[in-house]
Amino acid sequence: MDKRAAIPVTLPRENPTRSYWQLEPHEIADLRTTGSLPGKAEVVIIGSGITGAAAAFNLLEKGTRDIVMLEARQTCSGATGRNGIFLRSQKAASYLSFQHHEKRHGTAMAIKIARLELANIRAVHAFAREHGIECDSHPCDTVDVVYDAARWEFDQRAVKAMQDAMPNDDASVYALHSAEEVSSKFFCGQGGDEEVYGGLSYEAGSLNSYKFTIGVLKLCLEKGLNLQTNTPAINLERLEGGGWKVETPRGSIEAQKIVLATNGYTANIWKKFQGVVVPLRGHVTAQRPGLSVPKDRLAGSYSFFSEKGYDYMIKRPRGTQFEGDIVIGGALSKAVAEGLEEYGTTDDTTLNDDIAKALEDSLPRYFGDNWGEDDQEGRIRNAWTGIMGYSPDGLPFVGEVPGEKDLWVSTSFQGHGMVLCWMCARALTTMMNGRSDEDDGLNSWFPEVYRITEERMRLTFKGRLRN
Repeated sequence: MDKRAAIPVTLPRENPTRSYWQLEPHEIADLRTTGSLPGKAEVVIIGSGITGAAAAFNLLEKGTRDIVMLEARQTCSGATGRNGIFLRSQKAASYLSFQHHEKRHGTAMAIKIARLELANIRAVHAFAREHGIECDSHPCDTVDVVYDAARWEFDQRAVKAMQDAMPNDDASVYALHSAEEVSSKFFCGQGGDEEVYGGLSYEAGSLNSYKFTIGVLKLCLEKGLNLQTNTPAINLERLEGGGWKVETPRGSIEAQKIVLATNGYTANIWKKFQGVVVPLRGHVTAQRPGLSVPKDRLAGSYSFFSEKGYDYMIKRPRGTQFEGDIVIGGALSKAVAEGLEEYGTTDDTTLNDDIAKALEDSLPRYFGDNWGEDDQEGRIRNAWTGIMGYSPDGLPFVGEVPGEKDLWVSTSFQGHGMVLCWMCARALTTMMNGRSDEDDGLNSWFPEVYRITEERMRLTFKGRLRN
């Protein structure tokens, strides 16, 4: 893993695989608000995904008016507009990490993390409703189907530990299901070649995060955001009198503050993140459902846990484009060396054939007799890849980069951006505006362990920690 983490992180690649969510790019995909790059700005945000959009909106709402956003490719063309199902299906699955957080950071912090994840899901949907953003917002339940006896035992202990620590709390509400219930209620295990041991269902949600982020950016543009697409940031230089100069192929721009909303690409623009925020390439496929699939009776989203890894899926809800399609990602463990070569790469222009084949074969295996014959147009509608960011301790980095005044970052979301990014961006902008924790109540809801520190920056990446 040391060798993979040491691979120099590149800029986003040209001509990436075509994301299912961007088969019809939005009209602002290649927008440049002004024909030339401004020479100065109060804030430059690098990255136009959900983190960059949320940071821009919050800053604009709090009075910042001169913001320039730089995007290396098209608008929202990174993980938010490309990557796995957790960017469509917002599921916290906090039980999976609760005991780890409790052991490492204490019960109070584990509770705070779980609450933030659920709050993030609810806040995104509430924002979409409040601002009329058409993004297929669909609060729903999700189910985790377990195909490994040891994992099922762990899951039951984890849920009990969580419910004991935070009784009568919305974030600890889980329903446990027997193997028979998983088969009858969620249609998994009938005729499949893997034994189901049980399942868990809990509150989640789904939305089109590309459409959501585009919606947020349009609100920002109305408030004065200057968006500059196809303009990669290639170097940062600290200015003697304070502030920063950002170099791009189209010229330079000076700013009082910089926000790195670059997730898996962060180490390209600031080298001290090399080996600290490690890229991981994720694979996703969109599949036409089998002819026997009870589409209207499936849960909103699923995860399928085996001994070595997991896959995750959603179905496209009624009334959306490609209604009924099943989108499934994961299968990292099916690659050579359990996907080792997917770490450290930023190449989203290609697919790993082993992973792509495993995803193609996965749904008939999980749904068994409930899958039926393939659609006459074929099973696979689309397959693509995207780049996520992972940290050594499995937590995001949020705050001012140690020793670098006015260089701010919110990054490294462990493939769970849709249950972390929105609230992390809110916390970041509170810090940037100099609000005290007491005045804004930040410490009451934001996990201190997410703050970036020199100690965390010195940790060594050993692989992803969050399931």
